[in-house]
Amino acid sequence: MDARPFIDSLDFAGNGRQISGKIPVAELPRLLDVLEYPQGTLQYTVCGGADKQGNPLLDVSITGGCRLRCQRCLGALEHVVRLDTRLLLRDQASLDALDVTDDGIADGEEEFDSILADAHLDVLNLLEEEILLSLPFAPKHEFGACRAADGGNMLKEEKNPFAILAQLKRC
Repeated sequence: MDARPFIDSLDFAGNGRQISGKIPVAELPRLLDVLEYPQGTLQYTVCGGADKQGNPLLDVSITGGCRLRCQRCLGALEHVVRLDTRLLLRDQASLDALDVTDDGIADGEEEFDSILADAHLDVLNLLEEEILLSLPFAPKHEFGACRAADGGNMLKEEKNPFAILAQLKRC
C-alpha cells in the first residue's frame, strides 16, 4: 500500500477535490475482527462538494468484497461491499448543537449523516468506519446453506421437540 491518505476535509470539499484508490482488506485492522479471511481489495472514491444549502460534504463510494464469518456455522461467507454515502461536514459546535430529539434537518433539506470536519482526516479510517457501519449485525448464510465442519447440513428439517417424549410414552 502507498502512503496513508489524509485530507483537510473542509478544503477538500470546498475545492471539489476527489481521491480514489484501492485498499487491501488486510490494511483495515478493525474490520479484521469480523472477517474469516483478510483477503480482498476494496476500491474507493471520496469526492468533495456542497449540498443545496452550500454545506460542505463528502460523497464516499466503496466497492469490493470480503469474507465475513457466518454466525451459524462459523465458516466463510462472501460479502459484497457496495456503499454510496454522503457525509455532511460540521464543526464541533454544530454537532453539539444537534438536539437528541431534533433530527437536525431543516425543512426541504435532505437527511445525511454528519461527521466532524477535520484538518487532518484519515481517509482509510473514514472508509473503515463506513464499511463497519454497513455490515450485517449477525451475518449468516442463506437458510439451508450452512455446512458443519464434517460437511453435513447444520440446518436439518425441524422436528417436533416432543417426538422423543411420544416415543417414551409408547414404551
